[in-house]
Amino acid sequence: MNSYIDSTNLKMDATMKDIEDLCHEAIKYHFASVCVHPYYVPFAKKLLEGSNVLVDTVVGFPLGMNTKEVKAYEAIEAVNEGADEIDMVINIGALKDKDYDYVKEEIEEIRDAIDGKTLKVIIETSLLTEEEIIKMTQICNETFVHFIKTSTGFGSRGASIRDIETIMKYKNEVLEVKASGGIKTHEDASKFISMGVSRIGSSHGKDIMKGE
Repeated sequence: MNSYIDSTNLKMDATMKDIEDLCHEAIKYHFASVCVHPYYVPFAKKLLEGSNVLVDTVVGFPLGMNTKEVKAYEAIEAVNEGADEIDMVINIGALKDKDYDYVKEEIEEIRDAIDGKTLKVIIETSLLTEEEIIKMTQICNETFVHFIKTSTGFGSRGASIRDIETIMKYKNEVLEVKASGGIKTHEDASKFISMGVSRIGSSHGKDIMKGE
C-alpha cells in the first residue's frame, strides 16, 4: 500500500512544521512521494535527502486558469528547485469551450518544459461530464503524459468509482491513473487500487497505513 501513496499537504495555511511532519511520516512509511506547494519544494527536498521518497508539487493549482506560459514557468521553476513530479491542473474552461487544441498544447508545453520528469494531469472530475472525462482521457493518451489524476481535493468531491471506471475504459495501456480527493481510509485506497489505480493522493496516509 505504501508505494501507492502520494502523501499530501496542500492546505492554504500549511507551515514548515506541517511539512516537516509530512516528510518524516513519508520516510517512516516509505511513501511514493510527498505532494507540497511549490514554496515548500526546496525544504521538502532537503528533508527527504537520502530517502527514496520523491518530491511532488502542483502547477496551476487549484483552479487551472493561468495561461499555459505561466504554468510552464511554474513547472520549470519547481523542477529547478528539486521537484521530481509535477501535478498540473488543466484549463477546465477551455475544455468546456471544446478548445481541445489549447488543452492539448498546454499539456504538451508543460510536458516538454520538465524534460522527462513525471507529469500528472489533474482534470477535476467533479466538474466534468462523462463525455468530458472521456475526452480528457483521450487527450492524455495522445500527449503521452505519465498520469491522469482525478481531483485537486478542492472541488465539490474527490474521486469516484464511476470516474475511475470511465477512465480505465478509455485509457491506453501506458497511461497511469492517480485517484485523489476524499480518500481517507485503508478501505477507500484498497478499493481504487483494486480497479487498477497506481497512485493514491491523500492527506491521510498514516491512517491508511494503520488500516483506519
